[in-house]
Amino acid sequence: MNDLHAALDPATCLPVDASQAVLVGRAWVHGKGAVTVRVMPDAVLDLSRLAPTVSHLLELPDPAAAVRNFAAPALAPTAAVLANSAWDLRAQEVPWLLAPCDLQAIKAAGVTFVASMLERVIEEQARGDASRAEAVRQAVVAVIGDNLSAVQPGSPQALRLKDVLIAQGLWSQYLEVGIGPDAEVFTKSQPMSAVGTGAEIGLHPKSDWNNPEPESVLAVDSRGQVKGATLGNDVNLRDFEGRSALLLGKAKDNNGSCAIGPLLRLFDGQFGMDDVRRCDLSMQVRGPDGFVLEGSSALSMISRDPLDLVAQACGANHQYPDGFVLFLGTMFAPTQDRRGPGQGFTHEVGDIVTVRTPLLGTLANRVNTSDRIPPWSYGTGALMRDLARRGLLG
Repeated sequence: MNDLHAALDPATCLPVDASQAVLVGRAWVHGKGAVTVRVMPDAVLDLSRLAPTVSHLLELPDPAAAVRNFAAPALAPTAAVLANSAWDLRAQEVPWLLAPCDLQAIKAAGVTFVASMLERVIEEQARGDASRAEAVRQAVVAVIGDNLSAVQPGSPQALRLKDVLIAQGLWSQYLEVGIGPDAEVFTKSQPMSAVGTGAEIGLHPKSDWNNPEPESVLAVDSRGQVKGATLGNDVNLRDFEGRSALLLGKAKDNNGSCAIGPLLRLFDGQFGMDDVRRCDLSMQVRGPDGFVLEGSSALSMISRDPLDLVAQACGANHQYPDGFVLFLGTMFAPTQDRRGPGQGFTHEVGDIVTVRTPLLGTLANRVNTSDRIPPWSYGTGALMRDLARRGLLG
C-alpha cells in the first residue's frame, strides 16, 4: 500500500471522533452521477432525497439535525468507498468521493498569516525567480523583521508601519492586504471544479516554482452563515504570481489546482467555529525520489478572524445565492531546498500531499501537471441533467 492509499484508510482519513461527527459530502455513483452523501465510520449513506446538492443541504435551518434525523439508505461500506477514491483505482461498481461542495462559489482569502505574507513579498521582490529568493528573504527580514503578528490589520499601528515601509521603498501589494483594512478575497476556482481526496491535483506545466497551501475551508450558506468546515489545498504557482499579481488567475485556477475534502463536517453541539479557530493543520509532501517535507499551519496564528473574512467575502456588496466555500489562507510557506542549494521547494510529479487535522480528517492527493490529469468535464449543467433524470428537481 502506498502513501496515498494509506491516507484513504478510514482510521486516517476520517476525524478521530468520526462516530460523533456529522460528515457529509459527495460521491460519484455509477448510473446516478454526483450524489449527496453522509459518511459514517462503517457506511456511506445517500442523502439525495433530503437534499439533491450540498448547496441545498446547507440552506436548511439546521443541516446537522436534518442529516441525523433522515433515514438515509446505504450505498456502500465506507472503507470500500475511501479505497476506491484513489485516482489509480476507481472501479465503476463502487462509489468514490468527490469534493464536498457543488454549486457553491469557491473563494479564498490570501495573505492572512505573517509567514506567508513575508513569502509573498519575497516572491514579488524576486520577480518569481526561485534562485533569488533567499537573498531577497534576508534583505526583507533585515528591514521589516520576521514577526509582524502583533500588528492588527487596519489599526493605527499598521498605518504607521505602512508609512515607514513606503519611506524605505519596501511597501508591497501583499503587505497592503496583510496589514491593511481590506482582506484579499479572490475566486480560487469555479463551482464544481474542485477535486476531492484521492484525486490528482494539477500544476501548470510551465511552472518551475510552486507549492501546496494547506488550509481550513469554511462552508457558508447564502445568508453568510457558516455551516461547517473542511480542508483544502490551494495549489499555488509562486513563479507565475511572483512575476506579476495580474497572473493570479493563472497561478491559482488550473485544471485540478483546487482540492477540497475529505468531507464537510457540519456544525453542531460537538463541533463549531471555536473548534475551527483551534485547528492545527499538519502537512506532508512525500516525493517519488524519497524527498520528504513536513510543515504545519495553526489557525490560531491567523491575522484576521475567520468570521471577519466571511463578512468581507459577502454582504451588502456581494451575494452568493448558492453559498460559497472560503479558504482561510495558510502560514505554511516552504523554503526547504529540493533541486539544489538556494532553489527552495517546488513540487515534482508524483508527490503525495497530505493535509490533516484531527477533527476534520485527512485530505490526500497526488501531484501531476494540469494537462495530464483528467479534464474537468462534469459541470453544473451535467449535474442538473442527472438530478432531473433522477426526479430530484421540483
